[in-house]
Amino acid sequence: MALYLIGDVQGCDEALQRLLDKIDFSASRDSVVLLGDLVNRGPESAAVLRRVHALGNAANALLGNHDLHLLGIAHGARKAGRKDTLAPLLAAADSEAMLDWLRNQSMALHRTVGGKDLLMVHAGVLPQWNVADTLTLAAEVESVLRGPALNEFVMTMYGNEPAQWSDTLAGSARLRVIVNALTRLRFCSAAGVMDFDAKDSADTAPAGCMPWFNVPGRKTAAATLAFGHWSTLGYVSRPDLLSTDTGCVWGGCLSAVRIGATLDERELIQVQCAEAQKPSV
Repeated sequence: MALYLIGDVQGCDEALQRLLDKIDFSASRDSVVLLGDLVNRGPESAAVLRRVHALGNAANALLGNHDLHLLGIAHGARKAGRKDTLAPLLAAADSEAMLDWLRNQSMALHRTVGGKDLLMVHAGVLPQWNVADTLTLAAEVESVLRGPALNEFVMTMYGNEPAQWSDTLAGSARLRVIVNALTRLRFCSAAGVMDFDAKDSADTAPAGCMPWFNVPGRKTAAATLAFGHWSTLGYVSRPDLLSTDTGCVWGGCLSAVRIGATLDERELIQVQCAEAQKPSV
């Protein structure tokens, strides 16, 4: 049984099919975790959700910022933007079923591989959080997404403040920080103050900031963190880190990483993707 991690699909269903064919994925034998942003910007978001749902228990998905954006649009918290490609999904006959499936996916996932922690998120983890903290805080958001307060939650989900975690945070401010860290984070200060303006490579950190995974003393340093979200970072593989967004929707590649018996055993498998949107648009 193989475990595969797949980076941001973003509505590129044809590429996802080719990638699953290339790795000879079998739902009866293998498992896959999609690391968020299943939908948007690409042409076939509904087909992606149907394909992943059809894999049943063999597939787990993380919620990325675009997936939450879809829920926000569906519940009237946000209007679609000019680069969004979600209208066909929202108009589909099975839209309600797809949205219900999506809201029941995860904000963070954990596996133990070869005795070591593999923590999977869409974007990042604040330096103050350890693995257990991250899973507990993710579960707070998951509970709201899956419960009767979903509509109220998405109405208050957007915004950059508070920009820093505190254990004293409560209500919508607390949930917003958790969501922003897990689905939007790229750069932060050594104290964990998040910056959401910079989106370029890790070498272009704003003054006083650094990539979240390079913060000295971050409490998840002993684990391996797998994430997507950062296409300008691209594929990075180091003992404590696995970055998987390789810009499928921008004409890059869709990437899968096969995890072996230990977290040091990694195989990168990729398919080239057609450009669905231009990065400059």
